Amino acid sequence: MAKASSSKASKPVFVLNGPNLNLLGQREPEIYGSTTLAEIEKQVKAKAKTLGLAVDCRQSNHEGELVDWIQEARTKACAVILNAGAYSHTSIAIHDALATLDIPVVEVHISNVYKRESFRHHSTISPVATGVICGLGTIGYALALEAIKSRL
Repeated sequence: MAKASSSKASKPVFVLNGPNLNLLGQREPEIYGSTTLAEIEKQVKAKAKTLGLAVDCRQSNHEGELVDWIQEARTKACAVILNAGAYSHTSIAIHDALATLDIPVVEVHISNVYKRESFRHHSTISPVATGVICGLGTIGYALALEAIKSRL
């Protein structure tokens, strides 16, 4: 991927989280850990600052809202980090929205989806993502920022 122009690099990285991620720290801590989404966002903002990046963190349980934000990223973001939750495995709409982007997209999963139920082994997002990070816990978000920084 080509280096981004300075105008792109001055835009924030959209960090988008999908359904049920607002329940991190409460929902299935044996799978997702005890870190809350608010704590992840705080960590992401701190990491972004060390990399000279800005971030815009958002979460929605609604597929259409995620699609709207991805479309917004076309002009207002330099990159997207997306943990689409269950929509990763089902959403053609999110796939199609991501396919319109000409900026880096990193798909993040906190758990190793390949060690879980077979329906989680397929992602509709991976084919249109720059890269995928899964199974490394919440540090995956920081790793995604590192990867994005290397492409800007």
